[in-house]
Amino acid sequence: MSRADVVVVGSGASGMTAALALAPLTVALVTKTPTLCGGASPMAMGGIAAAVGPDDDPFHHGADTIAAAAGLADPEAVKALVHDGPKAIARLVLEGTRFDRGKDGHLALGREAAHSRSRIVRAGGDGTGAEVVRALAAAVLSSPRIDVRAGLFTEDLVCEGGQTRGIRTRDARGVAATHPADAIVLATGGIGRIFAETTNPVAATGDGLAIAARAGAKLADLEFVQFHPTALAVASDPMPLVTEAIRGAGAVLVDERGRVMTIDGWQRAELAPRDVLAWEISLRLARGERIALDARSLGAERLGREFPAVLRACRAAGYDPCRDPIPVAPAAHYHVGGVAVDLRGRTSVEGVWACGEVACTGAHGANRLASNSLLEALVFGARAAEDIRRRLGRSSVRSFGASGGAAFGEPVGRPSPRWERRLRAATSRGLGIVRDGDGIRAALADFDALSPEAGDGEARNMVLVGRLVAAAALVRAESRGAHRRRDLPDRDARFTSRLARTAEELLAGALV
Repeated sequence: MSRADVVVVGSGASGMTAALALAPLTVALVTKTPTLCGGASPMAMGGIAAAVGPDDDPFHHGADTIAAAAGLADPEAVKALVHDGPKAIARLVLEGTRFDRGKDGHLALGREAAHSRSRIVRAGGDGTGAEVVRALAAAVLSSPRIDVRAGLFTEDLVCEGGQTRGIRTRDARGVAATHPADAIVLATGGIGRIFAETTNPVAATGDGLAIAARAGAKLADLEFVQFHPTALAVASDPMPLVTEAIRGAGAVLVDERGRVMTIDGWQRAELAPRDVLAWEISLRLARGERIALDARSLGAERLGREFPAVLRACRAAGYDPCRDPIPVAPAAHYHVGGVAVDLRGRTSVEGVWACGEVACTGAHGANRLASNSLLEALVFGARAAEDIRRRLGRSSVRSFGASGGAAFGEPVGRPSPRWERRLRAATSRGLGIVRDGDGIRAALADFDALSPEAGDGEARNMVLVGRLVAAAALVRAESRGAHRRRDLPDRDARFTSRLARTAEELLAGALV
């Protein structure tokens, strides 16, 4: 395999942002999906939070981010996120992203839960992720210095003498290959597929987290799995997302009698932070109640214009939001924790950077503010690239010519449906919204029992990630943000900073 200066693993918003920002270095962009439009990024509906409005600034955006983070946000990471946000939007505009605009030509800005300002930049109403990926993919595919290597499953890092030398991959036919490089960027996305109910695509199997864990990288805050409060409650896998923006636009949550849902301490329940709202809805569902989202006040014309994807998903499931409230339920949506990185995207493993959902920058704390996910991918993808350019300190003369690579469909190592159902059921039982020590320990035992059958590929990664999340949830003996334990319902002042540990340290700590 031809040598590149940098290998980027993952083709979502963070991976493609990093690849483009690495110029003039040559980049091998390796993805297990058949094309650049796989993964979770194209599914992002809400938009990108950025302080670009006339009544907004990074201070207010930062304050909202910290308020939602349940006392665990890293102020410096938040500062980097919100200050670089407007620049990230400007870069996307230059890349040809077609953001929604008002009649005056300025960006149309929406509002979502826990935001004090209208600052959500959108495209195609609720099609922001798809449009961002389209623009980034077009730029990547037109670059002669980026070689897209699709349909390749990354198994592990290649390390020699304490230095990372590249990655090892396998294609759907079982053919192995090594991709040498001077720097590696992990941009592989989240872990939602380990849960039975999730909004994440099939590809979200925690590969980058598992790869980093096996390499001895520090991991942080793995227990914080954010459940989106309003997935469409239908028998679909993944569950269709009902974007938070629709609540910001005026839709309200109601119970089965049509009464507006209330939460103590919040004037409007539908605009409470995600952890608060997901917890409340889960408790009500557990009592046998039903919760629905009533968007009828928005009208058919506005729903069709601003939320076409939601409208299509609801109608495909047999519901019409223009006429009736639609049933909703929480679903695993975003992994707040991940591979511990600094403000430059550096991991604790020499020669390896991480960005996007696989990374834990500390900016989200214990609970991510709505629409800060795409923002973090864009900001820290660019930051990692800048650091690598400075580190390598040279310009490559290599050119790959036309970008593309082969596409092979499903990667090697897909878990068997039966094994996957068992793992996902165990994860949801022990690591769902409502947790306790006994349930977490039971999940750990289930993962240990499933490990011998995992084999290679995604299954090996999924069971390792499940064990690590369970270990982290057991070690954090408190309730905070997206991590709630009914046996330990209060916050504990001993846990006011990131718990950055290796996989070995985490698993050992859980056995104490």
